[in-house]
Amino acid sequence: MKRLLLLVWVALFAGSCATMPSPQDLVNRALDAKGGADALARVKTIAVKGTMKQWEPESSFAPGGEMRFANSSEFTLTGDFTRHVVRVDFVKKHDYIPRTFTYSEIVMPDAGYVIGVDNTLRNKQNRESKPPAHSMSGLRLAATQRELRRASPSLLLEMRRNADKVAASADVTIGGVTYRAVSYNAGNYSFVVMFDPKTHLPARIRTLDYDNIWGDVTYDLVLSDWRAMGGVMIAASQKYELNGRVVIDARITDVTANPSVPAGHFEPPAAVRAGAAKPATGYVPYQWVIRRQMTGFYLDSENISFDTRATSSLRLNEIAPGVQHQVGGSHNTLIVEMSDFLVVMDAPVSDWQSNWTLNAAKAKYPGKPVRYLVLTHHHMDHTGGLRAYLAQGATLVVGKGAGDHFRKVLAAPFTRNPDLAARDVSKSPIIEVADKHAISDGKREFSAHFVENPHAASTLIGYVADVRVAFETDIWNPGLAPLPAKITSPLAAIVNAVKQAGISPIRFAGGHGGVGDYAPLAALAGN
Repeated sequence: MKRLLLLVWVALFAGSCATMPSPQDLVNRALDAKGGADALARVKTIAVKGTMKQWEPESSFAPGGEMRFANSSEFTLTGDFTRHVVRVDFVKKHDYIPRTFTYSEIVMPDAGYVIGVDNTLRNKQNRESKPPAHSMSGLRLAATQRELRRASPSLLLEMRRNADKVAASADVTIGGVTYRAVSYNAGNYSFVVMFDPKTHLPARIRTLDYDNIWGDVTYDLVLSDWRAMGGVMIAASQKYELNGRVVIDARITDVTANPSVPAGHFEPPAAVRAGAAKPATGYVPYQWVIRRQMTGFYLDSENISFDTRATSSLRLNEIAPGVQHQVGGSHNTLIVEMSDFLVVMDAPVSDWQSNWTLNAAKAKYPGKPVRYLVLTHHHMDHTGGLRAYLAQGATLVVGKGAGDHFRKVLAAPFTRNPDLAARDVSKSPIIEVADKHAISDGKREFSAHFVENPHAASTLIGYVADVRVAFETDIWNPGLAPLPAKITSPLAAIVNAVKQAGISPIRFAGGHGGVGDYAPLAALAGN
């Protein structure tokens, strides 16, 4: 009897395996649903028009609050599948700045170029080129190529031609729907392609990324509203989800297959061809590259912390005895020496930059560990390197209302972090500052003060009393530009905070910019 039952079970299992589609079966079914491999192969050039909206989740006003709307854009993409080259023409209206950028991207297999001004942080090559243009960094090129490849109508054809790189992947259940999935080894990265169980069309194309705030994250292109366009099936709705939250919502409005392409359409300016970077082959900080472009504050460089064409590295600038201002990059940090420990204010960009700052502080002040990390506010570009400090035992100091947000951040796994070995930092002590928090060694006092302002809730400014130096971020960029003719609400917030705190700074150092005298700002507010 047992033998009979075993034979029946084996027969049933073998039968179910026989009907289980292989990875290539799933790919072929999807190709058929899209109109057939032959129809797709006949498309040699393509023109795609659409609109797009983007949000940045870590630029919200309140920590963990509603995502900040970044921009809306119109775009026209022209692709040549025989030459493997793409041009995208953008008109992008930014809400964060606010400003409209009109520019073009040309992406080739071995180089990428930008024609025009595409963001506020123009690198050295773009500033010096007339008219403005620059070659993409290897990091941006690699990230752009990945996203164009992810969304390409020819991805399934590529997967069929490279069957040895396609493998079965575990089913994925999202929103009560279970998707059969395959993985595709695309070289420096892998895609997990999930198929709609009813239509057999691709429903999601996933990568496993690292985010400087949320650690290990999923990044999905969600495809829906499939329509016949240009002779093939195209997903009119293309949304990108970061850990399940929609950060990009694109709508395809028109597709033309095999259009004629004007001569020179894919040719970059000759002046920026020399020295163009090849796509990066090592670690690529995809989320930083993608999302900093959303806000219009992307420094297109081989090192995300500084412009490699303009400077060699970060550096420390002593602005008062025992007070160092880490500068030389796009984002700054303050280091305050106490009798037997250090206080650091802000942990910008990444753990790579934090490691640099920690090493520089160790060399400058040997034997003095960083005991406190004080964050001015929660935005990703000024907090992305917090784990490096907490891994060394620092206490985190944040403004009131930010504690719960950072407890969730520190509980997230970060096994894909390229700059810091995974470890448990979830139990790091956190201090919330409702008004003032003083750190003293008996001789020197550093204090953090809560400040109401229009940029971000839960914001703090720092103050070193004996040298009368204060530090703030994003409200004022001291030394970066002259003061305006009239006081603005952010600058008024600085003046009000100084009055409410009862402090008397002579100078302010900034998370951006340099150091500026406070008296002219106070006078402007008084006028």
